[in-house]
Amino acid sequence: MEWIEWWRLLLGFFVANVLGYGGGPASIPLMYQEVVTNYAWTTPSEFSNILALGNALPGPIATKMAAFVGYDVGGWIGLFVALAATIIPSAVALIILLGVLRKHRQSPVVKGMTLLIQPVIAILMLVLTWQMGESAIASIGWIQSLIIAAVAFWAMQIRKIHPALVIVAAFAYGGFVIPHLNI
Repeated sequence: MEWIEWWRLLLGFFVANVLGYGGGPASIPLMYQEVVTNYAWTTPSEFSNILALGNALPGPIATKMAAFVGYDVGGWIGLFVALAATIIPSAVALIILLGVLRKHRQSPVVKGMTLLIQPVIAILMLVLTWQMGESAIASIGWIQSLIIAAVAFWAMQIRKIHPALVIVAAFAYGGFVIPHLNI
């Protein structure tokens, strides 16, 4: 019954991307809810790896994650179903809403809506960070997790190293060093 998985892919990515106001980063916590919690297509650590790899590649994060999960769950048809569920609703909504926003851009209601959604997105990102942190601590321990987080912060904020390079370095560390530490 592959068509059931294709239907679930359509629903899962449709929900995550229709409700993900603010673009890819805002839809990632919703995607996590669908991909990991609701449908169990990946584990939390696999989701973290998909997210990290997707951030290291150019282009929108939501489409890269949808393509990977869709292909993993439903093959080539799953890939196209997940991509369609990610791209088409956003494109249609963008066309419609941009016309409405352009017409009412000076409205206090529109200004208030855009201001009030920002804290919600921040909380969604905080919850996702917490969940991914718990997953990292469970798999490699809190000391290594803290060291990796501190080094990543130092590299990106102090040394101004591009996040993609930091992600590649973390992948290399995770692939070559961590297996030899007997965790």
